[in-house]
Amino acid sequence: MTTPRSNRSPRWTVIASGLLIAALGLVVMYTNRSAFFSPAAVVVVSAIGMAALLLQLRFRRDLSPAIHAPRWLNILGILFAFGALFGDLVHFSSQVIELLALAAVVCFGSSSAIVLDSIRKQRALPK
Repeated sequence: MTTPRSNRSPRWTVIASGLLIAALGLVVMYTNRSAFFSPAAVVVVSAIGMAALLLQLRFRRDLSPAIHAPRWLNILGILFAFGALFGDLVHFSSQVIELLALAAVVCFGSSSAIVLDSIRKQRALPK
């Protein structure tokens, strides 16, 4: 028999994974083909990927509490993402908007790579 505590973690992990897949599915279904060439779509998809990684850190009990995403890099990515998303309102040129979107994706990707490398190193350590 399993305890209720051991059943709770996989259930919430599956629910969180399902919600992220649904969010990505909604982005893909309700976006026309030409919009995938826009910086906003790239930022949204990379932000969903980063959210998936952060939720995995929250729900996985076998990971060390010392593993965390670099907060400053995520905040910088969010600022770049807002700049890319609202660049039209403040009349940025299209090159600046694309550069902001690329910077947001690089920040989210670098943060994810740091977290995944920490997970890999933790599993490589003998217990």
